[in-house]
Amino acid sequence: MAINDNITVIAGKTTTSAPDVETKSTIKHATTGKVYASEKEAEADINDPATSTTKEDIKRDVAISVNKLPDILGGST
Repeated sequence: MAINDNITVIAGKTTTSAPDVETKSTIKHATTGKVYASEKEAEADINDPATSTTKEDIKRDVAISVNKLPDILGGST
C-alpha cells in the first residue's frame, strides 16, 4: 500500500501544509528615501566615508501576501 499524501502528523493530529505566500523586501534609507537594490549596496553606503549613512539609517520593509489561507477552523468553504 502506497502513501500518496504529503502530510505531517504530530501527537495524533494532522497539520496543514505551509500556506502559499509571496514576500517582497525593500531596503531603504530612512532619511533620504533612497531605495537600495541589495544588502550589499546598503552596506557600501554605510561604509562610504563620503556619506553620513549609519546602520540606523537603513530601513528594511517586508511585504507578505498570503494567496490562500489553509482551512484552520475545520469548516467548509
